[in-house]
Amino acid sequence: MLSLLVLGLLVAGLCPAVHGLAVDMLHQQDLTKEDQHKEMPVDHLRLASSNTDFAFSLYKQLALKNPQKNVVFSPMSISMALAFVSLGARGTTLTEILGGLKFNLTEISETEIHQGFQHLLHALNQSKSLMQLSVGNAMFVDGKLTLLDKFRDDAKALYASEAFSTNFRASATAKKLINDYVKEKTQGKILDLIQSLDPSTVMVLVNYIFFKAKWMTPFDPLDTAKSKFFVSKKRSVEVPMMRHEDLRTPYFWDEVLSCTVVELRYTSNDSMLLILPDEGKMKEVEAALSPETLGRWRDSLQMRTIDLSLPKFSISSNYNLEDILPELGMKQVFTQQADLSGITETGNLAVTQVIHKTVIDVAEKGTEAAAATGVGFALLSLRIPELTVKFNRPYLLVILSKDTQNILFCAKVANPKEG
Repeated sequence: MLSLLVLGLLVAGLCPAVHGLAVDMLHQQDLTKEDQHKEMPVDHLRLASSNTDFAFSLYKQLALKNPQKNVVFSPMSISMALAFVSLGARGTTLTEILGGLKFNLTEISETEIHQGFQHLLHALNQSKSLMQLSVGNAMFVDGKLTLLDKFRDDAKALYASEAFSTNFRASATAKKLINDYVKEKTQGKILDLIQSLDPSTVMVLVNYIFFKAKWMTPFDPLDTAKSKFFVSKKRSVEVPMMRHEDLRTPYFWDEVLSCTVVELRYTSNDSMLLILPDEGKMKEVEAALSPETLGRWRDSLQMRTIDLSLPKFSISSNYNLEDILPELGMKQVFTQQADLSGITETGNLAVTQVIHKTVIDVAEKGTEAAAATGVGFALLSLRIPELTVKFNRPYLLVILSKDTQNILFCAKVANPKEG
């Protein structure tokens, strides 16, 4: 019987605006940009470009299957987990995985890819004040599966993977062990990653990412008020709408794609890029998503003073990607022809599940503010705002790690009320 490798991919707990961080985080010294760049490999921009290409390719597949729904995922979590799996892949299985991740093996070697993720993992886990970011991997391995020493050593050295002995014949106990690990690493944001386990499962790989940061310019909860969000031309929902008056922030109007781009910065060196297509232009903007488009947007941003309205929301997703990744060329790894002989000598492994969960919370200062929406009344001076931008219809958002130039999270907010 073919043994099963269940690959659990996880992202959890994006809280872009948080009241406060743990005391020990606040007192840890920042790593300078120069030091961070030293930690990155020479080809880190090539790695970031491939990761961005993969992010938008996967986004298009998810959006195609859910055209009127929220789409939210972490391309960083998924690409790192799949690269981790490729450590044990050989032949066509290997080239399909790396090709699906948008790596051109004539330009970058397999060794450089793994070293790139090693440096990326190290850079993302560097301590910063006013921000929490942790990324990690783990293997849950049945006692009857003997891992090759090289795979175990490379998993630890390149992907900092912990390994846990797990009895998958006691499926309820195994499931609890994995889910408790995930819950702890994501500070309770992701629960029950694994819903069920096939009796033939012998290994589960998990990747998690947890991100918490403060807005550089937080929203005032007293300015939050109920407002309409137009999910379509004929239908609207009422949502708590946050507002910033006279916000000085990077802005760009893309006349080619008919969309507005606004960057909101965190107190860390990271940012959220918000993309608001004109009415009826969402499909055109989605079709144009690429590393080149993202680069053009970022290069074109100029500081402007705007009146900004942005929904306060919490959205989540739960994807089984084993039916979607083959659309990106990763086919053999899910079949009986899978060659994962770099993991174990028996060589009879295949990936049967790719599970991905995401939670994103956007609020004035943090998740605790979710129950504290207020309506404020104040005397306003008569004035003409320089520019008004209302995110009151479906829009896209991208969370960027500026130090590594990688996309941490990607989402389409089609309806902020659909959690």
